[in-house]
Amino acid sequence: MAKKVVIITYYWIPAGGPGVQRWLKFVKYLRNFDIEPILFVPKNPSYPMIDETFSADIPEDVTIIKQPIFEPYKFAEIFSKKKSKTISKGIIANEKQSFVEKLLLYIRGNFFIPDARKYWVKPSVKFLKKYLKDNNIDAVVTTGPPHSLHLIGLQLRRELNIKWLADFRDPWTSIGYHEKLRLTKKSHQKHLQFESEVLQTADQVVTTSFTTKEEFSALTNQPIEVITNGYDVEKYTPTPMDEKFTISHIGSLLSERNPLILWEVVEELVQEDQDFAKDVQLQFAGVVSEDIQSVIRETGLEKYTTYFGYVSHQRALQLQRASQLLLVIEIDAEKTKGIIAGKLFECMAAERPIIGLGPKDADIAKIIQETNTGTYFLYTEKEKLKTQIAAYYEAYKQQKLNVSAIGLQQYSRKALTQKLAEVLHSL
Repeated sequence: MAKKVVIITYYWIPAGGPGVQRWLKFVKYLRNFDIEPILFVPKNPSYPMIDETFSADIPEDVTIIKQPIFEPYKFAEIFSKKKSKTISKGIIANEKQSFVEKLLLYIRGNFFIPDARKYWVKPSVKFLKKYLKDNNIDAVVTTGPPHSLHLIGLQLRRELNIKWLADFRDPWTSIGYHEKLRLTKKSHQKHLQFESEVLQTADQVVTTSFTTKEEFSALTNQPIEVITNGYDVEKYTPTPMDEKFTISHIGSLLSERNPLILWEVVEELVQEDQDFAKDVQLQFAGVVSEDIQSVIRETGLEKYTTYFGYVSHQRALQLQRASQLLLVIEIDAEKTKGIIAGKLFECMAAERPIIGLGPKDADIAKIIQETNTGTYFLYTEKEKLKTQIAAYYEAYKQQKLNVSAIGLQQYSRKALTQKLAEVLHSL
């Protein structure tokens, strides 16, 4: 008999972006492994990105419970609709913050702990206490961010003694933007308290990265499993390879994720090689911060650059498979070693060479190297990066630019769901 599990997630269809994909894909395959998923999602959410194409992956007749949510971002739009949406996406400018930005960040950080979806906790607990009892539910799953959803699991675990798995798609207090929220000392301590209570109370913790598991292991004795994001076998319209030497980044590119050495390398190659200048094209699909766009203008690369803005998931897959090179960029900081962008796995599955940039000993470096899907560089390795891009360009001119990936199957969504199901059955 299948195990009945309620999955509490903020991001669900019609949300776009990476937040929705992880659990959409798990739900797609869980029934293959004797888990009956039941979704608990907000009825009237304020999603910064919409992508209706994901609805094709929802299994037939799966139970989806929707309950109203109060979202203070709607009130923040009174001050600035653009800034509130930008902050809700996690895009925080490095410098030159306006008074409105500073005010919104202070309010977000200190009045909405752990985050702006905190008001969904109490009504959700009230509804789910009855639902779990009436429907003989075996376990609950919470996935964050928003990490306020873990507080729903915390209360249900304490009041009903139901088995609970807490899934962390990103870290909590160690995440990159946390220190930018202008937290008071008291607010910071409150975050630490909530994080500690969740980690010590959940029957099972799941992280998407090895580094996050290591960090959490110092905070709890509860079992922690790493289940990364992955790629799915998608149906897509075959797309011919780009004729240009396209270097593409798919996904949001935040202000701190700004590899100056990359733009400098491309600028130098443009100046030094006329053929490279005729062939190269930078492509961005997703939100790109103004800080990064400004640098691209200043380096004279704007005429070699295309901004697609947000595109559907299917379009993103097409762009990946048609590109000559794919970029996976992380902030150059110790605290980001454990961030593994979901797009990494789809870049790997696209079988186009990946250029990774980020901090030393990053998890993404380990995965790129072990799967032989590209090359990884530190922000200090400008000459090595330049040499590699020049080598990739020579291979492109000879029509020999490709990769020979190994061990990708372990990152397929179905294989990862099997691993998740084994963890759920063990609760």
